[in-house]
Amino acid sequence: MYKSIIAATAILAMPLAVTAQDAATLDDLISQFDTFSESADPNVKGEPDTRWYDVSPAYYADRANTARNMLQQLNAMTDTGTGPEAAILRHMLQNEIDEHVHDTARLPFVGDWGFFSQPTYAAARTRLRTEADAKAYIARLKDVPRYFGDNTANMRRGIKTGWTAHKDPLATVMDQINEQIIDDPTKSSLYGPLSDLSNTELDPATVTALQAEGAAAVKTAIRAYADLLRFMQVEYAPNARAGAGIAKLDGGPEAYAAAVANYTAGSGLSAEDIHLIGQTEVARIRADMEAIMAETGIATEFDDFLNFLRTDPQFYARTPEDLLEKASEMSKRLDALLPQYFGKLPRLPYGVAPVPAAIAPGYTTGRYSGGDQEKGIAGTYLVNTYALDQRPLYELPALSAHEAVPGHHIQIALAQELTDVPEFRKSYYATAFGEGWGLYAEKLAGEAGFYRTPYERFGQLSYEMWRACRLVSDTGLHYYGWTREQAETCFIENTALAPLNIETEVTRYIGWPGQALAYKIGELKILELRQCAKDELGEDFDIRKFHDHLLGAGAMPLDAMDARMRAWVEGQK
Repeated sequence: MYKSIIAATAILAMPLAVTAQDAATLDDLISQFDTFSESADPNVKGEPDTRWYDVSPAYYADRANTARNMLQQLNAMTDTGTGPEAAILRHMLQNEIDEHVHDTARLPFVGDWGFFSQPTYAAARTRLRTEADAKAYIARLKDVPRYFGDNTANMRRGIKTGWTAHKDPLATVMDQINEQIIDDPTKSSLYGPLSDLSNTELDPATVTALQAEGAAAVKTAIRAYADLLRFMQVEYAPNARAGAGIAKLDGGPEAYAAAVANYTAGSGLSAEDIHLIGQTEVARIRADMEAIMAETGIATEFDDFLNFLRTDPQFYARTPEDLLEKASEMSKRLDALLPQYFGKLPRLPYGVAPVPAAIAPGYTTGRYSGGDQEKGIAGTYLVNTYALDQRPLYELPALSAHEAVPGHHIQIALAQELTDVPEFRKSYYATAFGEGWGLYAEKLAGEAGFYRTPYERFGQLSYEMWRACRLVSDTGLHYYGWTREQAETCFIENTALAPLNIETEVTRYIGWPGQALAYKIGELKILELRQCAKDELGEDFDIRKFHDHLLGAGAMPLDAMDARMRAWVEGQK
């Protein structure tokens, strides 16, 4: 229902004038879809970006009609080959249709991300080297008011139809918007790429002129943030929805069913199925956690042990620099483990950096930001250094395995290097595949002996429990109509997550229905396939070959991954 960060920056909105033609073969349809995907970007391919996206209702309707036409053609084909292209296309096209049917443009933000985040995110990834680059970036800054205004119009439609955000994610959003409103435009993160012009080969007079024009454009963008904040405070906040979930909204159950299908693509599971799986996983992981608790001898009661972990100073960094240094050290130790488990590693490196201060208070604990080899941008493992007493070190190893390696960096960077595949395959992000891999990577790190103390092993289980509780809480919120307090119960009673993390995460689930389901569902499928391969191949099972093949074709829906990996097992035999 709501797009991931990668999807939000790539295909949040799409231009008109893409008309599907009858396709004779799957290759013809793929060619159409490549054009369809390219049309999602309002900028000229190969040229610097000069504007943001079109998010008008008519625009989404046109996009959905084209997607519907292509999906009908795909479903009518009798030969779609043995590759994952058809499954991927079917998922992407259906999601385009669902988003229009349920008018998700009415809610263009989640708990810690939205259209207002895109200018700052783009600024962090922009490298200006020429005058043309700078002019294009300045033009894009000048387009911020138009882009924010169009999204505001969509949110007004949400107010009229009763589809608004809950007050909790809305508060986080307003705090993030407020952080962008400053008096000196040269101190804004949006000005960052312009300040770097001084390090280029442009003559000083040109640099001065561009920076002056750029500062004025940044000021224009800041005014747009101020206007947006006023709208949020005066018009939007008084109309925030009463319930934490969408279960009781008009069309809410149907919209949530579409979200479940999107984020667990290929699983075939319903909200009821997922809720039961979550309860089963919570019980299993709790038993493992209690075994480690007994091993330490610290406490006999689970609550007492959690209190020890949450309050003992040994488990918390004293400074942001200390936390970043520990994350960097852990990442390098993880790097050293990779050759044992992978035959092919990506060329693109990654680094460790703090979450920007302007968004850190309402931001998740950590996140991976993909790099770009052509633009000279490394992947980045972002670590939240805000509220250090809420960032326990016993969880940092599992977080590092998930966001850096062998988690998201390996999976995403390898996908970017794919050759001889349609262009959309390189950037496609099946959430259950990608986040399932990230959670699997946490377990794999444990199997490799990465966790050095019982507390770090407990931290990994706490993170796994976190994802199991997501299945219970997300479906509870959006399918069963739970309150926020009910959704928090599983985390409070079964994980070592700090209170701020629990609050931030549940706010995220309230604002982003369905996304939280992807992690555990994807991980369970990967583990199922690995066990199948071990059972079938016995002593011939090679973990490096298994991982290489699993990641070797990029992300795909879970049913396509299942078929591909089972065929690989037969081939190995």
